[in-house]
Amino acid sequence: MEAIVRPDPRPDASHALVCFSFSGGGTARMRSWARVLPPHVELLLVCYPGREGRFVEPFAADWDALVADAVRVVHHAVTVPYTVPYTVLGHSLGAWVAFEVAVRMGRLGRAPTTVVASASEPPTRWRHKRTRPPTAADTDDELIAWMGRVGQVPAAVLAEPELRAMAVDVLRADIRVSDSYRYRPGVRVDAPIQVLHGTRDHDVDPGTLFDWADLTTASCLIEAVDGGHFYTDEIWASLPTLVYGGADPPTTRRVGSWDPALTQAG
Repeated sequence: MEAIVRPDPRPDASHALVCFSFSGGGTARMRSWARVLPPHVELLLVCYPGREGRFVEPFAADWDALVADAVRVVHHAVTVPYTVPYTVLGHSLGAWVAFEVAVRMGRLGRAPTTVVASASEPPTRWRHKRTRPPTAADTDDELIAWMGRVGQVPAAVLAEPELRAMAVDVLRADIRVSDSYRYRPGVRVDAPIQVLHGTRDHDVDPGTLFDWADLTTASCLIEAVDGGHFYTDEIWASLPTLVYGGADPPTTRRVGSWDPALTQAG
């Protein structure tokens, strides 16, 4: 069982970037991020059950099972053999997983330093998410078309019947899990939230992004990034530089920010 993927093990790292994949995805598209991280940061990719190194395991039965599994995996990864500060980053569905993991890790006294929500409306929008593609009611062809439109799966994969069927199975499993999600009113994370969204992402309503500020006791920063649901290829390849900075990070436009301390001071 390979629940945590370490593309470039760094045993002396003083910080970790823990990443959660999108619906229907795995760790493959995030593995190259290790190359753009600062030397002191190790990339830890959470592999959900039922895919890649956990292919022989059944898919998570529901949302609580998925998050409980992720919390167990992350807690061990950032605690053994020693405790290390960490940031969580989730893309699309993974942003909701990252948020819920951060909340539960906080209850264990191990909250992350930052929560990065990429290409995702806030989890308070869970009712609306169930009515927009991809949905459980979509046919296989509709799901395949959606994956191709947003650039989630390479065209070469969708061209192979066996691989295409596997991609649909994984996506359907994740849709079932996400459909069982219920945000609990009032739940917030004790860490700053950084929100990234594509300027041409038609699967995310930019008008909802400021609601992420209601889900943290700390500050919230919202940044616009060029591209669609997976940004541009260049930005996706260097996405962690938007979190940690870098020699030549992609250009972003700050849309807004909110800091409760400043609000209270006023």
